[in-house]
Amino acid sequence: MRLFRTLLTAAAATALMAGAAHAQDVKTAEALRDKALLDRTAWNVTEDLTTNIGPRIVGSPAMARAKDWGVAKLKALGFTNVKVEEFAKPSWTRGEESAELVAPYPMKLNIVGLGRTVPTGPEGIEAEVALFKTYAEMIAAPEGSLKGKIVVITQPMVRAQDGAGYGVAGISRRAGPVEAAKRGAVALLIRSVSTSDSTVPHTGVTAFGDGVASIPSAAMGVPEAEQLERLAAKGPLRIKLKLASTVDPADVAWNISGEIKGSEKPDEVVVIGGHLDSWDVGTGALDDATGVAITTAAAKLIGDLPKHPKRTIRVVMFGSEESGGSSEAYVAAHKDELPKIVLAGESDTGADRIYSLKLPAGAQKHAIATVASNVLAPLKIYVNRDPSAHGGSDIEGLEEAGVPSIELEQDASRYFDYHHTMDDTLNKVRPDELAQNVAAWASFIYLVADSDIDFRALKAAAPAAPAGH
Repeated sequence: MRLFRTLLTAAAATALMAGAAHAQDVKTAEALRDKALLDRTAWNVTEDLTTNIGPRIVGSPAMARAKDWGVAKLKALGFTNVKVEEFAKPSWTRGEESAELVAPYPMKLNIVGLGRTVPTGPEGIEAEVALFKTYAEMIAAPEGSLKGKIVVITQPMVRAQDGAGYGVAGISRRAGPVEAAKRGAVALLIRSVSTSDSTVPHTGVTAFGDGVASIPSAAMGVPEAEQLERLAAKGPLRIKLKLASTVDPADVAWNISGEIKGSEKPDEVVVIGGHLDSWDVGTGALDDATGVAITTAAAKLIGDLPKHPKRTIRVVMFGSEESGGSSEAYVAAHKDELPKIVLAGESDTGADRIYSLKLPAGAQKHAIATVASNVLAPLKIYVNRDPSAHGGSDIEGLEEAGVPSIELEQDASRYFDYHHTMDDTLNKVRPDELAQNVAAWASFIYLVADSDIDFRALKAAAPAAPAGH
């Protein structure tokens, strides 16, 4: 009986100590949250990157400067174990671009070539237009039926808080050139994958690589796409398109990282970050200087605490998101430590306010969900019932390797007005909402980093979702 009482007392003491530690973690997370709302680090990082480096396409001198900038910035902010991990990445460089409506009357078209598009050749291409109001209409055309035509797709994008319209409209850009080529087309013009009504066109990567049969492709602003649609209803159109670009198959890119070393379990790592590269239009402010800034600033706030959390927090500035490669390179470089990466997350939808947190599968009924809900509620963020499914393009490889991920969902209602355009500039960033992002990341990541939570075990123990869920 005495032994039982001793064990009971010890268990009660342990529970009491754990409860006290938990309460202290919550207080620290709340303090980080409140401090972040007044902190200027994220704004300063965004301003510095967009002003002093500018647009950062892979293979450009600016991207090489961005690499050095990232290393210097992480060191200046107190990160340790700062690394540059180089990987092979063929680069693409934009050249001269122009387009004009030739018939029924001459009109200059404001276009931007799609990322990684093949060029037209120095003389350009002039041809009759085959216009489709949706991608599905174009796909319905038989192979060979568009021989010699310039295909125009005018499908609009739907505005949505979670950005869901992007995947639907974006297929015209991603797969349109390849599918139009199968049907005999000589070039493709698409209505920008955009939620705005601006004449400023949006770029973005299209299908490329060995074995990909594509055609010269560009995007135009929304009003011009609508004008062509109206004109096509009245009679035939002719367009002349000229695109110049070059590819360097032997180029490289870099993933840059720095750490806030864990105080008790430094080999257990939380990976967060954004992507350092951008398209060559605008200054890559919302996509993705703010993502780099948000996660860097959040980790710095945690690193400034008198005692670091138990686990290591690693911030990664991914080097080639826009045309891919950084995710695979990161996994390849860290394959031996994958079991020790306890969580991953990426900020890559601008900097408007976060409204939802998606946890890894199995964590929705764990205490972390309740604690996170309470800590994030003052920021007007709720814990979503749905599990995280896609935390970001640069952590896809980690997710596929079994690393749990989170989604701190940002309001994307206006993000696709500016995404991949000349208008993606610093003046589109709202400082108060940027700070709200940092507050959410800092408080939640601290809770995970200073805990023993095992998201893999929670997923394994969770009951299977019912059929049709």
